[in-house]
Amino acid sequence: MKAPLWKRIFNIVVYIFALAGFGIIAAWGIFKLGLTNNKGAVDNNYRYLMSVSEMEQMKDSDLTPQQRNALWLEQYVKLAAFGKFYPENAQLILDAAMRSNNPMLVDRMIAAASLYTDSTDGYTEFLAKMKSVFDSRKSREAVTVIPWMATPEWEMLKPSIMKDSALLVEAGRLTGVEPRLIVACLVGEQIRLFNSNREIVKRYLGPVKMLSVQSQFSYGVNGIKEHTARAVEQHLKDSTSEFYMGKHYENVLDFNSDNHDMERYNRLVDYRNHLYSYIYTGCILHQTMLQWRRAGYDISDRPDILCTLFNVGFSQSHPHGAPRCGGSHISVAGRLYTFGAIGFDFYYSGDMADAFPFWPKRFIDDDGVALTAAQVDSIQSNVSNCSRPEKGLEYKQQENESSEPETIGNW
Repeated sequence: MKAPLWKRIFNIVVYIFALAGFGIIAAWGIFKLGLTNNKGAVDNNYRYLMSVSEMEQMKDSDLTPQQRNALWLEQYVKLAAFGKFYPENAQLILDAAMRSNNPMLVDRMIAAASLYTDSTDGYTEFLAKMKSVFDSRKSREAVTVIPWMATPEWEMLKPSIMKDSALLVEAGRLTGVEPRLIVACLVGEQIRLFNSNREIVKRYLGPVKMLSVQSQFSYGVNGIKEHTARAVEQHLKDSTSEFYMGKHYENVLDFNSDNHDMERYNRLVDYRNHLYSYIYTGCILHQTMLQWRRAGYDISDRPDILCTLFNVGFSQSHPHGAPRCGGSHISVAGRLYTFGAIGFDFYYSGDMADAFPFWPKRFIDDDGVALTAAQVDSIQSNVSNCSRPEKGLEYKQQENESSEPETIGNW
């Protein structure tokens, strides 16, 4: 006799719950026994991956600017080799490294990508050749290709210039001229003075890393003649002049006394603070560039011509389409150079680029906003109360002396 329908349904439900309970208990047991754990697998390249992650990274504070530049150069060599075979990856690596400003990141990224490179693709062999060439270059004595920059004179002069780096940068800001251009003129003048007064400079100025200051005929560390300084001041005020720099620069050389001749002299032969020498230099460069631009010739990217024109003066600045580098002849270590060439050599040498970087534009145009009285006062405060030679002493020299003697300021 068949069981009633309801009883059969009840039995089915009981069986289902029993099976479900058994399944739950079984699953719990499997879980507790760890039978469901996925132990994974050890990557065949785990040792390589670990070595990439553990590459030593040097901190910025541990590197001198020279070491950092040398490290970047090594990374560029590796990237050049990598880019020959994998240009897209090399570009990604370069972009990432530049954004992080971390040369060590290049090593890690190349090492990580190299996991997938083919040993037969030639990359490893090509890199080895490039590293061999690079290492052979490093093993040679590090001598600059520019002869006068490989001399003791230049090594002695560099620290003296660096001591004035803040003043040079400030003069660039005040005159709207890239400081590196002002330094290029300073280098030409100081190298010339060094070789004109070699023993005096080596004995007295070299040990204390001081720049040579002229006080006869040409004044200050940049050898600015009095009539040139007067012309600079007049150009600043004359809005009709071809040399006019604009409203913003009109008052940068304002005097705070009625005795302009003595004040100008005191500014330029100040051996403790050279800011005014650099301001006059910046103005000469800016005014000369504007003269040529207004005549239709842009020499703003010609440091050789700008340095030459600074050296020869306003009277010989005649805008035309074929300017040539030149100026005073300067003998260094038995080799003859021109003033403009020395300025050009320094400008593009890259030396001291940390202190005097290249600007996107060499000159800043007038913004039409005049300096305030407080700003003018701040500039005028940059004159030291130091002992100076008597003004006009050069005209009292004996007749048998040189017509244009070069002397060092009182120390």
